[in-house]
Amino acid sequence: MTSRTHLALAASAGACALALAFTAPATTALADEQDKAMVSVFHGVPGLTVDVYANGDELLSDFKPGTVTDPKSLDAGTYDIQVFKAGQGPDGTPAIEKEVEVPKGANATIAAHLSADGEPQLTAFVNDVSKVDAGKSRLTVRHVAAAPAVDVRAGGQPVFKGLENPKQDSAVVDSGTVSADVVLAGTDTVAIGPADLDLKEGTSNIVYAWGSAEDKNLALTSQTLSGTETAGPRE
Repeated sequence: MTSRTHLALAASAGACALALAFTAPATTALADEQDKAMVSVFHGVPGLTVDVYANGDELLSDFKPGTVTDPKSLDAGTYDIQVFKAGQGPDGTPAIEKEVEVPKGANATIAAHLSADGEPQLTAFVNDVSKVDAGKSRLTVRHVAAAPAVDVRAGGQPVFKGLENPKQDSAVVDSGTVSADVVLAGTDTVAIGPADLDLKEGTSNIVYAWGSAEDKNLALTSQTLSGTETAGPRE
């Protein structure tokens, strides 16, 4: 059954390799840019190399787990996203399917991942790349693993507590290199990490906790956005 997700925010930062072919007269270039969004795709389903289709067109092939695509411009609108085991689309049965509406000016990441119960699903996240103060960066953690609620620590200190799948939390922190790990909520039991994160000044840094606790393949994947990847016109 196909479900629907609506990304209800205007310009934020995003990512995607869902690039559709597009041509237009020069006189309409500015209007066309304003009808775009920035989208990226994260693959967080362990052990499954996939092909990704949007509205029946192949967008990504042999997409491997733990990979996140670079931000790309995408026409705003509604997309039927289908994820197939590599080589089995588009006539086979998709492993995951969801209708995703991307509004004008949005900046987002579409994540293929496991639910808390281990079922493959798609979740669309809006990326915040608004400006941060000097010496700071933004850290966002997204829980997209088949695992219970977790706490996320940086330098041994909890930054986010009780984070559940498929939720996210964000904070502005000091820039620099920080050692991060993920522990079971309310405990010191390390589930993932530690891993060093390079939080450069002025960037938005997104960390995906993905995989399966039962299968013992939990992992972290990071995505860094510069804060300039907006869908609208640039000066």
